[in-house]
Amino acid sequence: MRISGDDDAKERARLSGQAEQGFILESREGIAGLSFANLESVEVINKTVIFRLTDGTVYEAVAALADFEEMLLSRPDFFKTHRSYIVNLGCVRKISGSCVETESGCKIPLSRQRRSQARNAYIQFVRRTEESGTASGGGKTESSEKPERSEGPWNILFVDDEPDERVLWTDVLRQHGCMVRQAADCGEVFRLLEEAVYDCILLDVMIPGENGFSICEKIRGMVNTPVIFLSSLTEADKQLKGFEAGGIDYITKNTPAELFWAKVETRIRLSESGRTQFCYGALLLDLAGRRALMEEKELPLTPAEFDLLQRLSEQAGHIFTPEELFGIVWGGMPWDGGQLVQTHMSRLRRKLEKAYDGHCFIETVWGQGYRFVPEKE
Repeated sequence: MRISGDDDAKERARLSGQAEQGFILESREGIAGLSFANLESVEVINKTVIFRLTDGTVYEAVAALADFEEMLLSRPDFFKTHRSYIVNLGCVRKISGSCVETESGCKIPLSRQRRSQARNAYIQFVRRTEESGTASGGGKTESSEKPERSEGPWNILFVDDEPDERVLWTDVLRQHGCMVRQAADCGEVFRLLEEAVYDCILLDVMIPGENGFSICEKIRGMVNTPVIFLSSLTEADKQLKGFEAGGIDYITKNTPAELFWAKVETRIRLSESGRTQFCYGALLLDLAGRRALMEEKELPLTPAEFDLLQRLSEQAGHIFTPEELFGIVWGGMPWDGGQLVQTHMSRLRRKLEKAYDGHCFIETVWGQGYRFVPEKE
């Protein structure tokens, strides 16, 4: 393999900018000029280097990662996620526990040792992109346009004292068309609440001067805006305290971006509809109080069991695989092969069956997963 910015004058001119814009690749398909901006990812499989472009084009070359990684990693928009993989941060859709997913849907392995570095590199990349957009007058390119939403953008107040956290989660919200205002402390929260009406408030727990729980209690006394806790504290007692303070949900910061958005969107839609209770025959789910009642008697469910029951009931009849349910409830933890899901599902089913023997609300579909079956009226 040969990479050069000087050998081919025509290709160099076409790239207009030489090493600043791209490089020349001698691949199995012939000599090609690759632009850095259009290079989505690079991977090495059996001594073959595969270059994937944003338009779906793939080039292959017999080489080693060391032949070009110094050139790519010298740029702030490329990151090495694994010993055999490099990704363009500008093409990243989300970063989960074990992989980086690009806008095209390609899942690139992310080693355990590089998880925190990948997250920090992405945060810095997003911040640089935002600063660059502001400096250039705020103009948007076609690729940065947000998806259209028929109901218009939701207005969200995001409260967190950590700048990097605000950048990361605000970017996720804006990718889904939301307008976001940020606050770093209690004083800013109440100042912004006086200036505008919000569809949702995302609130961290560890806020300097006054914790998120007491802030939430004050907010609930002022406005009817739904409050969702977003915190790095994962302990069950902290989550329960969040609900006691008036929060309608508690999302941990190790939750994948896609699941985070699904929870936020669901909560906002439920709040707008005004419906927080769902009846399935003898079973009643109270989402606002996070309670499950069987024939008007409350079931002693743990937070994880309630989350499982709620998610299953939202798509009655749909078969959820153990891995899907694991991602929904324990998204930030490494996949354990299904043991945690099986244990909690067994306990949940026993509690449902003990409280009501007239119908089996959760069915096991052997070899596939679990589904919720409502009781017919």
